[in-house]
Amino acid sequence: MFGFGMPELIIILVIVLVVFGAGRLPEIGGALGKSIRNFKKAANGKEEIEIKATRPDDDKKGS
Repeated sequence: MFGFGMPELIIILVIVLVVFGAGRLPEIGGALGKSIRNFKKAANGKEEIEIKATRPDDDKKGS
C-alpha cells in the first residue's frame, strides 16, 4: 500500500492522534469516508453527489 509498512502507518496514526486528539478522530474518519464515497460516485458517472453545509449560517453569509 503506497510502500508504507506497518511501522510507518503506526507512526502516522500516532501523529494524527496527537495533532487532532482522540475526540475528533471519529469526525475526521466520517468526513474521510464521505469524501471517498462521493469521489467514487463521481468517478462512476452518477449525477447525485451528497453535499451538506457544515454550519447552518453558511448560506446566510453569501446574501
